[in-house]
Amino acid sequence: MSFIVSDEVQHKEGGQAMIVTGVASGMVECRWYDGFSVRREAFREEELSCLSSTSRLAG
Repeated sequence: MSFIVSDEVQHKEGGQAMIVTGVASGMVECRWYDGFSVRREAFREEELSCLSSTSRLAG
């Protein structure tokens, strides 16, 4: 699955909902708030599932 910036995703093994902030070379950069600070980490596309996505325009 390909993700775009602003998609809401979650790691397939569980965890908090995250927002996609960047995508490059099969890696997806995500940010989320853990209750204390904003965290940032990159994951492989296949590790994530999409919770919701922004409306995408048909091309």
